Order: sequence, then structure tokens, then C-alpha cells
Amino acid sequence: MKNSVLKYFLISLGVIILDHVVKLLVHFNMIKGSAGQIKIFGDWFKLHYLTNPGMAFGMELPFENSKIVLTVFRIIAMVAIGYYLYYLHQRQAPKGLLVCIGLILGGAIGNLIDSVFYGVFLDNAPFDAPFPWFYGQVVDMFYIDIWEGYLPDWIPLLGGDHMALWPVFNIADSSIFVSIIFMLLFQKRYFKKEESLETNIPIE
Repeated sequence: MKNSVLKYFLISLGVIILDHVVKLLVHFNMIKGSAGQIKIFGDWFKLHYLTNPGMAFGMELPFENSKIVLTVFRIIAMVAIGYYLYYLHQRQAPKGLLVCIGLILGGAIGNLIDSVFYGVFLDNAPFDAPFPWFYGQVVDMFYIDIWEGYLPDWIPLLGGDHMALWPVFNIADSSIFVSIIFMLLFQKRYFKKEESLETNIPIE
């Protein structure tokens, strides 16, 4: 399996399994919101059970049935990332890049499973959802509390609103975020010219 793309898909599978083990532990053992919050390192790192109905940072698309559109987009993105991983492996891309893409794929699938299935199996679809399938909310739990409070009224648009500086996130989000950081840090090493990658394809 030394030169097999399978090991990078197994990295994705590992992320998916770990992500959902943690999510299910949180769901069945914690109370949502501040009432069930658990401090890990003082006041700045906590476990905080939260469900996210939309995209990153709790944002939602501003039109009807946006959740279905978002879930379909995630499915398309999952297939595209999986193919891209296979494509890069065939062209002998750097192993670090393949690991990063595997982690991103695992994170994408991890949150997709929430959207597709958790509305049914965890009964966490929003009350106004037309049906539970594809309307599941993503389970988040890691909270880095750098600052939280109400913004002054004089601030345009956001004034008077309660805001947390950092979002609550999960294993899947972390996997994607860390991978993107590594890809940015090592982009010169990871993203070689297509021609140089193709010349490394072994001739059978």
C-alpha cells in the first residue's frame, strides 16, 4: 500500500470517524449552550455544545430552501475533492499535499453527514424545516473564547448585537482549517507546475 492512494482516503475516513465519535459524545452527554459549557483551559478554551444550521460562522444563504442548495453543493464538493486527491496522487504530488487534501475531504464529508442524517437520527433539524432529511444541523463543540459581549450601539450595522470573536467549531472544521494553513505555508513546495508533476508519472 506504499504507493496507493487508498492510504490518503483512509486518512479521510479517520477524520470522519473521530469527528462523529466526538459529536455523538457531545450530543448525548452535554446540555446545549452556556448551561452545559465545560471549561478546559480557564475561560479561553471550552467545550460548548452548539448546532449550526448553515455554513461556517452560522451564516445562511438568504433564500428559501437554501439548506438543500448548501447540502447539494457539499455533495458536489466532496466528489470533486475526492477526484482531485486521486488526480494529484496519479501525478505523484508531494505527500504533504496529499495528506492535506485527505484531511480536507474527511472534514467536508464529516459535516455533510450532519446535514444529511442528523435531522433524522439526532432530531436536530430546525423547527421550520419542511422535512428532517438534508436539514440536519452541524454539531459544534470547541470554543476559543477570546472575547464575547455586546457591541456598542454606535457601531454601524452590528451595534447592539451580541458577538463572540471566535466561532464554535468541530473536528471536521479543524481538519479543514489546519490543512489550508499548511497548504499556504508550503505552497511553493506543494504546488509545482503541472508539467513538472506530469514528468514524474512512471512509464509502464
